[in-house]
Amino acid sequence: MLPLLLAADRDIPELAMPIACKLGESCAIQHYVDIDPTPGVRDYHCGGRTYDRHDGIDFRIRSIAQQRAGVKVLAAADGTVLSLRDGMPDISVAVAGKGSVAGRECGNGVVIDHGGGVQTQYCHMARGSISVRAGNAVKAGETLGLVGMSGNAEFPHLHFIVRRGGEAVDPFGYGAAPGQCGAGRSLWRAASGLAASYHAGEVLNAGFATGPMTMEAAQERGEDQLPRPTREAPALVAFVQAIGLEGGDIQQLRLSAPDGSLLAESRMPPLDRNKAQTIMFVGKKRGAEPWPAGRYVARYGVTRGGLMVIERRFAITL
Repeated sequence: MLPLLLAADRDIPELAMPIACKLGESCAIQHYVDIDPTPGVRDYHCGGRTYDRHDGIDFRIRSIAQQRAGVKVLAAADGTVLSLRDGMPDISVAVAGKGSVAGRECGNGVVIDHGGGVQTQYCHMARGSISVRAGNAVKAGETLGLVGMSGNAEFPHLHFIVRRGGEAVDPFGYGAAPGQCGAGRSLWRAASGLAASYHAGEVLNAGFATGPMTMEAAQERGEDQLPRPTREAPALVAFVQAIGLEGGDIQQLRLSAPDGSLLAESRMPPLDRNKAQTIMFVGKKRGAEPWPAGRYVARYGVTRGGLMVIERRFAITL
């Protein structure tokens, strides 16, 4: 349960972006703090982009390939390094098993003390990447290490927690009463862009491949590291990896040829429940001749309650 904090309480610092990425381009928020004190779930925006008792913000990068290239974890405010852990492997907990991280769910991480009972914690960092030591003074924006997949993590991301007096608080709705959404105030600096970052689901990866796409392939390489289709490709496939969709959402994906004709399309049945992530693709096999030269366009959309809530248009020139 999140504690009741007065909006007038100003002893907590403004926070900078704790990860070196751009929301909507190279990263996205996968989960928010669960502000609902019951077994139900609710995020600060009155949505369901969280899960029961989730105590932080999950900043998700697009792929394991991006993680291996290196994405910096940054101090969100000035402070002193209180503690850290390193040495845990970067491996999905779905492979390693929950038992392998029992009591060490944060994985490799850092805790920073900001005074006044305020701390921030940075979890799931890459093994061997932590560049600070206990007792070090750090400034907002200073590099602490790199994003990883250590601890209780199934994809590369930074789990970022803000605590005051040992209790987790929501940096998007600080001071709100327990369970009260659409209230409180943002702790984020205006320059971070986080105060207005909420999306009711979004596209993490969207691109083209030469065959059917799996969630594992999208997560491993993302949209930028897959082999680029050519005019001789055996198939032309458009794919979308989306996150934060809700039960009842309807996804549609269409792929058009350079002359505007429809090559392939798919309309999925309504989702039976909220989905942390989904993968969808459509495509067509090549005939005897190479693909016609030109620009192939894919259009993806999600409707919710009859309204279009997500749209993405992307293209490739062969």
